[in-house]
Formats: sequence, C-alpha cells, structure tokens
Amino acid sequence: MDVAATIFLIGLAVYAVAGIVTAAAFVMFGVTTVQPAPVTAGARLLLLPGAAALWPLVLYRWLQCRSAP
Repeated sequence: MDVAATIFLIGLAVYAVAGIVTAAAFVMFGVTTVQPAPVTAGARLLLLPGAAALWPLVLYRWLQCRSAP
C-alpha cells in the first residue's frame, strides 16, 4: 500500500475514533447544555451519527456554551 494512502487511512481512523468519543460524551452529557430542553433517548440516538461526523463543530459549540455566563 502506498505511504500516502496509509497516512490518509490512519488519519481517517483517528478522526472517526475522536468523533465517536466526542459524540458519545456530547449525547450523554452535553446536549442539554447546548439546547436547554429535555431530550428523549430517541432524539439522543438520532443525534449520535451527526455529532460523530461533525465532532469539531460539536465540540466547539459545546465549549462555547460552557464558557458563556
């Protein structure tokens, strides 16, 4: 396998693992911080894939809401 392809696949795997970890933490603890409304288990399940794919944006918004007064 080409070196560039190996580096790309390792980077993709790191991005996916970071996304899964961030999404799981966000769905369990952070979703009510960003949106202060009750969230059902079904809604949390539906938020999980999107949060995993867009984890840098989710983490940024989550940290922004935590630092706001």
